[in-house]
Amino acid sequence: MACVLGLDIGTTSTIGILVRLPGEVLGIVSRPVTLHSPHPGWSEENPADWWDNVCAISQELIRLSGIDPSEIRAVGTTGMLPAVVLLGEGGDVLRPSIQQSDGRCGVEVEDLRREVDEASFIRRAGNGVNQQLVAAKLRWIEKHEPEVFRRIGTVFGSYDFINFRLTGERRIEQNWALEAGFVDIATHELADDLIGLAHVPRGAVPAKAASHEVIGAVTAEAARATGLTAGTPVVGGAADMIASAFAAGVKAPGDVLLKFGGSVDILVATDQVKPDPRLYLDYHLIPGLFMPNGCMSTGGSGLNWFARTFAGGERDAAAAAGLTIHQHLDRLAAPRPAGAEGVTIVPYFLGEKTPIHDPDARGVIDGLTLSHDLGHLWRALLESYAYALRHHLEVLRDMGHEPRRFLASDGGAQSDLWMQIVADVIGAPVETLAGHPGSCLGAAWTAAVGVGLATDWAGVDRFVSPARRYAPDPATADVYRRGYARYRSIHQRLSGIGR
Repeated sequence: MACVLGLDIGTTSTIGILVRLPGEVLGIVSRPVTLHSPHPGWSEENPADWWDNVCAISQELIRLSGIDPSEIRAVGTTGMLPAVVLLGEGGDVLRPSIQQSDGRCGVEVEDLRREVDEASFIRRAGNGVNQQLVAAKLRWIEKHEPEVFRRIGTVFGSYDFINFRLTGERRIEQNWALEAGFVDIATHELADDLIGLAHVPRGAVPAKAASHEVIGAVTAEAARATGLTAGTPVVGGAADMIASAFAAGVKAPGDVLLKFGGSVDILVATDQVKPDPRLYLDYHLIPGLFMPNGCMSTGGSGLNWFARTFAGGERDAAAAAGLTIHQHLDRLAAPRPAGAEGVTIVPYFLGEKTPIHDPDARGVIDGLTLSHDLGHLWRALLESYAYALRHHLEVLRDMGHEPRRFLASDGGAQSDLWMQIVADVIGAPVETLAGHPGSCLGAAWTAAVGVGLATDWAGVDRFVSPARRYAPDPATADVYRRGYARYRSIHQRLSGIGR
């Protein structure tokens, strides 16, 4: 039977999945990635590490599954965006990647805002003028690393780079191009004047590819490195959050994925293009659909920081009970009432992306008294991300979207307490998933569609099934209505203080 390989070039790890069609996972393998922050606000990685991981993962999946490499009929990639990878004319990597979470180019963002009419830019490019824009990152390179800037031959993203190493072809996937700020959404084509804002030659930005478009085939050199068969087709790829939402079942207008990973994300499927500066706009993998989305600066990273900073003394108790520290803190928080008896946290620990786009925002713990304990604080932290999701839902409805069905994925969705809090705060049922491995599955299915091994986008549903449904508790509605109002007011009251 035919197989497809999905590769996820993630921020903390590279993940590969080998799928035998129509619906069997033969194996999943991951390798860690090191994130470097040589200066405050910087976020960089070494693209060579991604390629080394891809080679090791491909070989291991082939070995563990026992298949012949020729059975792998297509490869799909996915990854974080818009990471920026710069190549010289000869294909050499000029410097470490600049990751999507990098915050160095605030000055360049302000320069762009002075140069363009932001309202017109949003209508044209689909996304606002913010630090996601590749033009801002390239202007920083131009100013601070002029020797690197002069040598730029190609600008593209993380999974575009892996596609280049696999096939020798230089292409950019449609969502990298869109979030980069290079696409005119009226024509869905690359626009020379938008690319011109980045100050790079037009030829430095390769041709755009649809996610399921076959862009090339595995070269003989890449075949030797990966264990794949030379000539295996490779498709354009997919943004990681879009691939994850698709694999989770977000396929019809109104479907929503709440993604509880290192950051908390929210994505909704729609057939309407409604650009808004508060959120990001991406293409869905299914042609004709789009996926406006929000990404918070923190999520699981904020919970990890809290546990490390405030709950170190609880680790022995957690271990004695056979629990992770997060599970132990859930147990401490569960008896505390909704609203955490007046404690409200604003989780802007790294500034905040959507919907406020304020890199200078800061985290706040409000209402703390001597009567509160660690359980109250943990519950308030879980509630804070639920309030942030409610804020995003207000924005989506204000834009004219109608979120109707809420699915939850990633590590945070394993917390019964957190998922119940989210259902209570947003006032709608939340469904968790079983068998959802993440973005790599979406990449694999995109490859299957691209080469005609799958003709139905909905076929990916074979891999994922419902796990649990969390219904909102009406008794908490009034508490959370007041809590949400307090949450929103805190940043509004404190904004600008100390800057």
